[in-house]
Amino acid sequence: MKNRLVVMILTAATVSSLMACGGGDGDAASGGAEGTGVSITIFNSKSEVQGQFEEMAEEYSAKTGVNVEVYYSNDTVAAHLATRYSANDPYTLAMVDAKDIYSLAEDYASDLSDQEWVDKTDYEISVNDKVVGFPVCVEARGVIYNADAIEAVTGETFVPEDYTTLDAFEGLLEKLAAGGMEAPAGIMKEDWSLAAHYLAETYEQQSDVEGFISDLYAGSADLAGNEKWNSMMDTFDVLMKYNYAASSPVAAEREVTEQKLAEGDIAFMFGGNWDWSVISEYDYTENMGMMPVPQNTNDGTNGKLVGGGSKYFFIDSSDNTSEEQRQAAKDFLNWLVQDGEGNQFLTEKCNLVPAYTNISAAALDPLSVSVKKYADGNLLIDNYNYLPDDHLSVCGAFMQEYLAGKTDRTALAEKVAQYWMAATPIEH
Repeated sequence: MKNRLVVMILTAATVSSLMACGGGDGDAASGGAEGTGVSITIFNSKSEVQGQFEEMAEEYSAKTGVNVEVYYSNDTVAAHLATRYSANDPYTLAMVDAKDIYSLAEDYASDLSDQEWVDKTDYEISVNDKVVGFPVCVEARGVIYNADAIEAVTGETFVPEDYTTLDAFEGLLEKLAAGGMEAPAGIMKEDWSLAAHYLAETYEQQSDVEGFISDLYAGSADLAGNEKWNSMMDTFDVLMKYNYAASSPVAAEREVTEQKLAEGDIAFMFGGNWDWSVISEYDYTENMGMMPVPQNTNDGTNGKLVGGGSKYFFIDSSDNTSEEQRQAAKDFLNWLVQDGEGNQFLTEKCNLVPAYTNISAAALDPLSVSVKKYADGNLLIDNYNYLPDDHLSVCGAFMQEYLAGKTDRTALAEKVAQYWMAATPIEH
């Protein structure tokens, strides 16, 4: 058995057992009246668009005659796929993170170099000179704002660029609080938001990201004394100070926080353009967007979002997938990029920023419009795609302790540093 699969199976053994067919999270979509006899399975790892994918599968199956089944799992991507591969039952198409592409590509990903969509994106992933990763979208992180809510209190037009420094941003929060919006900020308590998104920026905004991460692994990085760490944590402290749920921050539900932001009860929340799928469920105000994390820094990072290609499809190359299935999977990816209905599915139904130059972004939601503006202006700091799988859960718990006031910044830095010293580096 190949080494990568051995590692994946060992990882899977440490988590709860998974149902071999993805459980009840995804419903099989029925084929068309004149089916082709070809069936493909799709693994979706973006929970917020599972409903859209299920609906799309039914419509696509009816239109093409290819039976499409979509599945989702709450388990880590690596563990879930390991279980499927160990059962000789891989997905035809799997949506994964970049690090999963790098770890799986050599043994399990089909060569997509000859596909037409390759010339329409800058975000594809290549391994050993072969294109193997199809970028699903562009995503970015920053501070989401509700301009209507801000302007209703201040009586002034909100210009995000005026609040790139922490001093200016805190001054605005003070003004909002004094004007009647007692707690103008919200913080999502979920471990993925705190660790995979906010904490990750303390690494991603370093001048030498790979060097800094290497030092963390080696135990030679002075995290507590690191300038970027303290800059980002200074901002986090200000958000905590003005958090509407400050009295019980780890009890705050994501949906409640996003509803308050959507309806203007609060003005700011750290997040990403994927949050629109939740915000749009409420009576949201018209003028919303995203801005970089405000910091008292002169390194330019407070003028950029963190993001890039996010989530990638790969097509299984193993003997468990037939050539007919692989071709059907390629046809599906081409439908997403080349067909108007496929484009509409990505941008209007899933609210995703397209990673392809030929796809119109005219119908994007307000958060995605902000992301596209920063992306078009070359104002995105690259994601770091190689965080260990348990960074989210372990360091997320550390961040939750800090959010709840159960530990201080020095102790938090020590815990995070100790985590990295015991972690296994991700090959890339």
